[in-house]
Amino acid sequence: MTVDSSAKKIILTVGPFDLPDRTGEEAMAHSGAGHDTPVYHFDWPIEGWLRGFELQAMDGDGNVLPQRIVHHMIMVNFDRRQLVYPAAERLLGSGTETEGYELPKSIGVPVRLGSDLGMYIAWHNTTGARIEEAYFQLTLSWTPKNQVPQPVSGLPAYFDVNLTIGGTNTFDIPAGRSEKSFEFTLPLSGRLLGVGGHMHDYGVEVRLEDAESGKVITTVKAQLDENGWVKDLERHLFGVSGRGKKLEANHRYRVVAVYDNPTGKTLELGAMAHMVGLFAPDDIDEWPAIDPEDPEYQKDIASLADQFSKIMPMNMKHKDSDQSDHDRGEDGGK
Repeated sequence: MTVDSSAKKIILTVGPFDLPDRTGEEAMAHSGAGHDTPVYHFDWPIEGWLRGFELQAMDGDGNVLPQRIVHHMIMVNFDRRQLVYPAAERLLGSGTETEGYELPKSIGVPVRLGSDLGMYIAWHNTTGARIEEAYFQLTLSWTPKNQVPQPVSGLPAYFDVNLTIGGTNTFDIPAGRSEKSFEFTLPLSGRLLGVGGHMHDYGVEVRLEDAESGKVITTVKAQLDENGWVKDLERHLFGVSGRGKKLEANHRYRVVAVYDNPTGKTLELGAMAHMVGLFAPDDIDEWPAIDPEDPEYQKDIASLADQFSKIMPMNMKHKDSDQSDHDRGEDGGK
């Protein structure tokens, strides 16, 4: 970990990884299976708001590798619960189709100094050759706690059409056009400031609906190439020019995924679909707290350990570019 206090950047570098070539493994490409890493833990080194990210894969010589070899990366905040699910917060996620992004200075995700965060990666190397030395680099930008005026605090909101806590969220795609949905009730009121999403190949869109009225609140559409592979998904930021999309506590909502599979056959576990966004609660103190005794929460923590081998601490003594090692002390300033 390198902390650049002047540029307000945190750079995380993980590796090396040995990535076998997976070209031609169609089922794996659709399901996202591949070279999953353990969960690497680190302590968040500043007090303030997370504002943006950039990701890059590199070889041992520093050459940039195709982004498609990173099927997805997930960052977990073990110190905060999700809005809808009794599981650890997924603070940040990126997929094959995800470019870096930076929020305006008026919005940020609050993260406390010393928060227990973790990161894991699913690799999928389809370059046609083995990559013996691959590195993953994630650059995070932040807003300091002394900014005036302070940004609006938005927390991650995750709506998945097929989530099983402790299990999988992939599902089969039948031939042709199909839909899959999930209904949920919000525990508190607030404003949805912006949304993005994640889908696998042949995905069409993910939309959020009012389940009681049937009204579509927002839609994230996929951009496909000539093969039907997802190149990008839309992002919408409502909280810059307006106050966002109002969502009410104890109200039913529905997230819906649309796929169009042209292969003429069912793709087993070939789909995944969720909408993610920033949610500004009316009262952040009403955000649901982690219940360590909740069986669903325990399943989530166990799955993070079991699915990705054992949870491993990252060798993350961080370097602060504004201080010498002598000034920081041997613990890297944590």
